[in-house]
Amino acid sequence: MLLRAHRALIGLGLLLSTGGTPLLASAASLQKVTADFGPNPRNVGFYIYVPDSILSQTAPARPPPPILVNPHWCHGDAQAAYAGSQWARLADAHGFIAIYPDSPNAADQCWDVSSADTLAHDGGGDSLGIASMARWALAEYGGDPARVFATGVSSGAMMVEVLLGAYPDLFAAGSAFAGVPFGCFADPAGGYAVWGGDCAEGRVTKTAAEWAALVDAAYPGYGDGWRPKVQIFHGTDDEVLDYVNYGEAIKQWTAVLGLGEEPVNTTLDTPVAGWTKSVYGESGWFEAYSAAGVTHNIQNQEAVVMDWFDLACTTDNCFKWGDVAI
Repeated sequence: MLLRAHRALIGLGLLLSTGGTPLLASAASLQKVTADFGPNPRNVGFYIYVPDSILSQTAPARPPPPILVNPHWCHGDAQAAYAGSQWARLADAHGFIAIYPDSPNAADQCWDVSSADTLAHDGGGDSLGIASMARWALAEYGGDPARVFATGVSSGAMMVEVLLGAYPDLFAAGSAFAGVPFGCFADPAGGYAVWGGDCAEGRVTKTAAEWAALVDAAYPGYGDGWRPKVQIFHGTDDEVLDYVNYGEAIKQWTAVLGLGEEPVNTTLDTPVAGWTKSVYGESGWFEAYSAAGVTHNIQNQEAVVMDWFDLACTTDNCFKWGDVAI
């Protein structure tokens, strides 16, 4: 049975706060996928938003659409992620598909970012179910396999970093708001661990090489293969996931990507006053935003993420998987 979350028609004169793009009226709606979409050992729920512009045409009449995966936060769900962001409206405007996974963890709706299964490529856990959603959508809608992206907040951000580490062959880039490094919550026993503890409180610190080794171990056969771009945001006053995690994530991803730990460029007051953007590596393959005075309730920045993913691009020169060397 399809679950429909119909959106109200939007006036043509109304503009998005994330860039001035007109919001387009649409009959498209959030749909629950109940078909067999591939391996999903933990029964992660699958909700998808496909704009009318994609449904009304078939390949090759239209270019293959990009796919954006948006896992929700703890105590949230797919419908809340859909309603609480601009992604569906931006999908209408720019012609991409949005996937909203739904956590199977009834106790807190957090994502499994700690089990040995979820931290391994095609190993299982919540991450495999989400990877299966992206693969299914690529096949079902003729999507662009070189333009699959992920973004999320809090537990959703943790899952983004898991997906980038465990599925570098699937995701071209990711953007994580108030998350933690890949493997920070890893359960020594290999099982699913509840929220909280040393990682959340900033007591898990490692060398850059140790952090990179966790990512390398997630997909041993991948070796020196092409790696996705990574973008992170974190508030200095985060009371839920300590700001220490920001520095640890910088150590991890710069090491994974073979970049120096010191930024090549720093910009103050962007995209918000008090936020500092740091770019690592000459290619800018990793960037980090430190938000001074901001708590865990960090403001989403869809316009910045759209630019990072190059999601508004409709030419043959869009950013895509494998397109640029680090």
